[in-house]
Amino acid sequence: MTLYQDDIAAIRTLKEHHGSAWDAIDPESVARMRAQNRFRTGLDIARYTAGIMRRDMAEYDADSSVFTQSLGVWHGFIGQQKLISIKKHLKTTNKRYLYLSGWMIAALRSEFGPLPDQSMHEKTAVPALIEELYTFLRQADARELDLLFTRLDAARAAGDDTAAEFLQSQIDAYETHVVPIIADIDAGFGNPEATYLLAKKMIEAGACAIQIENQVSDEKQCGHQDGKVTVPHEDFVAKLNAVRYAFLELGVDDGVIVARTDSLGAGLTQKLAVSHRPGDLGDQYNAFLDVEEISEAGLGSGDVVLSRDGRLVRPKRLASNLYQFRPGTGEERCVLDCITSLRNGADLLWIETEKPHVEQIAGMMDRIRAAIPNAKLVYNNSPSFNWTLNFRQQAYDLLAEQGADVSAYDRAELMSPDYDDTELGRLADEKIRSFQKDGSARAGIFHHLITLPTYHTAALSTDDLAKGYFGDEGMLAYVRGVQRREIREGIATVKHQNMAGSDIGDNHKEYFAGDAALKAGGAHNTMNQFG
Repeated sequence: MTLYQDDIAAIRTLKEHHGSAWDAIDPESVARMRAQNRFRTGLDIARYTAGIMRRDMAEYDADSSVFTQSLGVWHGFIGQQKLISIKKHLKTTNKRYLYLSGWMIAALRSEFGPLPDQSMHEKTAVPALIEELYTFLRQADARELDLLFTRLDAARAAGDDTAAEFLQSQIDAYETHVVPIIADIDAGFGNPEATYLLAKKMIEAGACAIQIENQVSDEKQCGHQDGKVTVPHEDFVAKLNAVRYAFLELGVDDGVIVARTDSLGAGLTQKLAVSHRPGDLGDQYNAFLDVEEISEAGLGSGDVVLSRDGRLVRPKRLASNLYQFRPGTGEERCVLDCITSLRNGADLLWIETEKPHVEQIAGMMDRIRAAIPNAKLVYNNSPSFNWTLNFRQQAYDLLAEQGADVSAYDRAELMSPDYDDTELGRLADEKIRSFQKDGSARAGIFHHLITLPTYHTAALSTDDLAKGYFGDEGMLAYVRGVQRREIREGIATVKHQNMAGSDIGDNHKEYFAGDAALKAGGAHNTMNQFG
């Protein structure tokens, strides 16, 4: 027996118990509605998807070629269409997730309008988007199953038992569109209690993985902007604990915490770490500070000093009252951050880099894995990188190192389209193509994501349509550039009424009212023009 058949049998028994009052209730219709609503709450989703991530992490530990991927999305519909496309082209959602980007919430979902990625948007927008994404993914399940149910009914009506059996097997083995979401909580939006409260809301909405960074909450900057300020490890560990407590309170015992360090690009700290003895964690954090040796006689009013190896040193303090780290210590600080996070409850790491370079990432991960062998990264394949320029520079340097003649290339002008169809251009493109595979094999990258790709694709596709529609092409711009492609490439949105739930609603009306149901999908529905 399958769950579908079990539900039919259970409702049939329940119907018999209630007698004639339930004559209108069809057990198979109930079973269908249950199949279309597999996940009743966000916590059901969080527990289910946490299990997926844990299995994927274990598989990656055994074989680094089976890394995972996601794209950042800013609306439930965009997330839904991404998963529909994955199922259509790749036949399975296995190892494919969604990423919820704080940057895109700030830029696209705040009631204040577009904002920079500085934690100024409403914190409630984060769990709201998680809930919205899963609402759309569940609706994708309901729609796809509804199409299977309709085909099953047609096969039965035609007496085609073979087709009916095949369709029933597809229903029984149905793969959901619901996948893990890695959700950005920024720097926690306040103190550890605030982090805990927001994490609870995110988990209740369905998040199984929460990403948190070691920046100061009220000074948070986008990872690719200047002016980033980190916090001492003890402050960050308190927030890791807050997230773990939220997971455990809600019964998501295998929830995933992604600890992000911005230390590579952060040259500032808001406060000094507390140190109880030489060499402890606080002392290691403070050891990276840019200091100057002074004598007791040289102390000024309001000076803060540290004792280091019997000497008095004064950390350099800026007019902003922030302290600066010594230049060139970013990688060392990242390594210490990552080891500390994993030793204090984090499951995955995120190192925010300034460029996509496998060996740079691997250099840090080698040191981290010397201490914690199964350390794994979530890596931001960021649109903030100029991928073409970075990899053409890497290709140029590699060719020069190999003794090849690079005189035909101007390293200062490598973005030129003149280099697109050259040995250098092709080598760079191949390195871009294989970056995720290479990074996972060499640098411990378990999960590759692009933070805000759908922000860029929405702008680009809108520009294409607007340019033609408001220009000389008129309606042809839409027909040739959008609708004709939808039809020929099997894009489900061409039947936008169906995508919005029209046929599901018709079938429900028939469940509820039988032959008296007034349906929208009759002969005069123009959606029928699309076959």
